[in-house]
Amino acid sequence: MMKFSAKEIAGFLHGEIVGNPNVEVSDFAKIEEGKPGTITFLANPKYTHFIYETESDIVLVNSDFKPEREIRATLVKVPNAYAALASLLEMVTNAVPKKSGVEEMSFIASSAKTGSDIYVGAFAYIGEKAEIGDGCKIYPHAYVGDNVKIGKNTILYSGVKIYQGCIVGDHCILHSGAVIGADGFGFSNEGGVYHKIPQTGNVVIENDVEIGANTTIDRAVMGSTVIRQGVKLDNLIQIAHNCEVGKHSAMAAQVGIAGSSKIGEYCVFGGQVGIGGHITIGDKVQVGAQAGIISNTKEGAEIIGSPAIPVKNFFRSSIIIPKLPDMYRQLSNLEKEIERLKKQLNEK
Repeated sequence: MMKFSAKEIAGFLHGEIVGNPNVEVSDFAKIEEGKPGTITFLANPKYTHFIYETESDIVLVNSDFKPEREIRATLVKVPNAYAALASLLEMVTNAVPKKSGVEEMSFIASSAKTGSDIYVGAFAYIGEKAEIGDGCKIYPHAYVGDNVKIGKNTILYSGVKIYQGCIVGDHCILHSGAVIGADGFGFSNEGGVYHKIPQTGNVVIENDVEIGANTTIDRAVMGSTVIRQGVKLDNLIQIAHNCEVGKHSAMAAQVGIAGSSKIGEYCVFGGQVGIGGHITIGDKVQVGAQAGIISNTKEGAEIIGSPAIPVKNFFRSSIIIPKLPDMYRQLSNLEKEIERLKKQLNEK
């Protein structure tokens, strides 16, 4: 990172300086680990006490922050410290020289079409009739199969694998180890033997999607598995064949979605959420970590929970669980009534 002064940072963020405007920083740090020459931020009130101890030279704070005692660091007050930090990080990232050109030892099929200003790293493979848009970055050991189409300014980090016929939109980021278009888990059981069902569809990923490391999205049996615009997927997520994830939904690590399920728009899933097959989740649904969903869910629902018990017991219990609050009140009233009757008997 280049050196920036508090004055330059405040100018970029349209912030207000409290302290030395000429102090310079060249790196970022967490507020509790601040060192001289670094900039940090305070957004969560739980970390306020660190601002009086941090050795960082500049701290981004919200405009309404009022210190209770002296602070060594220079403050830059902005409307939203966390958003301001994101803007700074983006600025620094964009300032890093971008890789370009085609490195030796990479392979691009003669029938493939490549746009302008692309980067293809060593040992990357681009298959027959693949199409790579302008500004794409394909890092070493990435694999782009035959007839794959990739839009503009998309990044495939090292080790990404995109199987034949899949489509990736503009401005997408696929992190190392992501696999797009592997066969779905499709088998028919005949006489106790599993026979593979050919998976003839593909995966379609729309614009502005980010896919985490080692996340897998299976191709459809027929048609497409679809990831809509703006979806953000964490690491180690599994999305099965013929699923659809609605636009701007976000999923934390280790989510698993079974085949042919439809996820609505603007949904948020915590880590290790499991979605059963052929289920529809409405828009703006929030699902807590480790929840298991086995039925359709209405728009706007907030749900959590997945006890691991035998299947028959689970279905019996699931009928009773909604009635537990009423049953508890009835039980409490019965206990009180029994105590009252006991007292009456003892008095006789």
